[in-house]
Amino acid sequence: MMVRTTNCTGQKGDMKPTTLKLLHQQSVSKREWQNLFWDVHHVCSWDDHGGEKLYDALRGLILSFISECQQRVLGHQDDAALLRSYISEWVKFFAQCQYLPKPYMMLGTRNNKSGPGGSVAPAGSTQERPKDGMLVEKLMLDLWNESIFSTIKGRLQDSAMKLVHSERSGEAFDTQLVIGVRESYVNLSSDADDRLKIYRDNFENSYLTATRAFYKGQASQYLAENGVRNYMNYAAEKLREEDQRAMRYLETSKESHSLHKLHQCTVEVLVTDFKDQILVESPVMIAHNETEKLYQMFRLMNEVDGGVNPMRSNLESHIIQDGLADMEACADSITTDPEKYVEKLLELFNRYSTLVKNGFHNDSRFLTSRDKAYKEVVNDTRVFRLELHTKQKVTSKTQPESRCPELLANYCDLLLRKSGASRKLTSDEIESKLKDVLIVLKYVQNKDVFMRYHKSHLTRRLILDTSADSEKEENMVEWLREVGMPADYVNKLARMFQDIKVSEDLNQEFQDGLKEQGNSVADIVTLKVLNAGAWSRGSERAIVSLPMELEDFIPEVEEFYRRKHNGRKLQWHHHMSNGVITFVGNIGRFDLEVTTFQMAVLFAWNQRRHDKLTLGDL
Repeated sequence: MMVRTTNCTGQKGDMKPTTLKLLHQQSVSKREWQNLFWDVHHVCSWDDHGGEKLYDALRGLILSFISECQQRVLGHQDDAALLRSYISEWVKFFAQCQYLPKPYMMLGTRNNKSGPGGSVAPAGSTQERPKDGMLVEKLMLDLWNESIFSTIKGRLQDSAMKLVHSERSGEAFDTQLVIGVRESYVNLSSDADDRLKIYRDNFENSYLTATRAFYKGQASQYLAENGVRNYMNYAAEKLREEDQRAMRYLETSKESHSLHKLHQCTVEVLVTDFKDQILVESPVMIAHNETEKLYQMFRLMNEVDGGVNPMRSNLESHIIQDGLADMEACADSITTDPEKYVEKLLELFNRYSTLVKNGFHNDSRFLTSRDKAYKEVVNDTRVFRLELHTKQKVTSKTQPESRCPELLANYCDLLLRKSGASRKLTSDEIESKLKDVLIVLKYVQNKDVFMRYHKSHLTRRLILDTSADSEKEENMVEWLREVGMPADYVNKLARMFQDIKVSEDLNQEFQDGLKEQGNSVADIVTLKVLNAGAWSRGSERAIVSLPMELEDFIPEVEEFYRRKHNGRKLQWHHHMSNGVITFVGNIGRFDLEVTTFQMAVLFAWNQRRHDKLTLGDL
């Protein structure tokens, strides 16, 4: 059997020539490549110390090659030439880091007891080894790091940062020089647990330091010479430029976080350091509705922790001051006219909503500030305590609470009952205005006060049949529920509609009974029997002597109701009743729509048309 002899010293079967060819990227034949695998395997398998010897010999060859590379690189004094030379040498060397370890993979296998640097790992040892095939690659990277990189990394970083500085100053250069240096830093680490350590500790740190130094003096000078408004344009533009530059020159992998660090660095030196000077312009921009500039300031301040808080405070102050001043300026009209009052509040709401939309792109924090300030305007009582000059006299209004809930309820009544205002509007317009009221209503503190007034108006509309649209009435109840009005009030309103429908059936049955008896009153009387729980207005009951026609009618109603609902008792609320009477006089015949109280007074003259009655007699 024929045995191939191998050694590392240039004798027959020497591995050195092939290894040097690989290091110098020279052509290697298929036979040489295969023989190198066989020789390494033969040495490691048949010589107990073969692995140590082979490792030491390979280390020497790599060191010698790196020394040659170092001499070629250091021979350049010009920064650009130095970078080009280094990058060229590194690219070739790093390429061989992928090929040379393959034949020497046996050195890193677990079967080979030889450790790095000629040490031997005894059986059962816990000494950490590189993964299979990684030992030689680690050796090559470590030797490059210790020999050439540690010697010239300062010059490399300085040269790369000078080129970046030139680009920031508007000069052109070969961007691949900086990119090549960065890639060498990224790929140089042999630490499997932290492949970016060398890059992070050197290139990234140097890049951040250079960025901070470049803008430290330039930014303050630009602000002093051009003012805050122009500086905001400058800062925004530089932030965009640096983000784009970082995409080219920094490591973009997720584990590096370099892009985030660079962005935070530029924000700190361009925005955070000048935050107070920039924010001085915020109240002026808000007051003058400069939404484009406000949005630009908002985007800058949003990069700073807590940077938008002063802008929110300025917005709140503006809304309160501007809103109350506007309300006070037209207090003489809006405090007595529900329609004008609501329209003014809606005008203010739309004005400040537009400001937040255009100036802050409806950011949730600024919407909260708008709501907080607008709520204070809506519930402020100042406008109702002013001395209002009218044609008759000067009146002093000193209500301790805002009349806003009352005026909102009055405005809803104008829209929902048959009135001049509702007749001028289409159904869709009425619905739109009611929903506008709901917008304002969300900011009212005393919602129960609104509901009391609204219930009172609704009661009159339902009893007197003055609702313009019954469907709108019922929809309004659901809308009130949706905006969070007190549930007990809303439930009572819903029951009121149910009562009206039940009462209509009861009234029809009562009239049918009267007609069967031949009673003519059936055609002129409408009965409404309502539940006291939902409609209770006991404090408003009053004693009155009704006309005989109505007084005789009451026992029949009570008897009919007793037969239908045994044990229940009716309570008469005459102040909530009304009717139409025909008045005949010398000047003609008139139909008058009157309340029950008015009817009782007029009927007093029915049997004594020419008598004089005193107030006491009535």
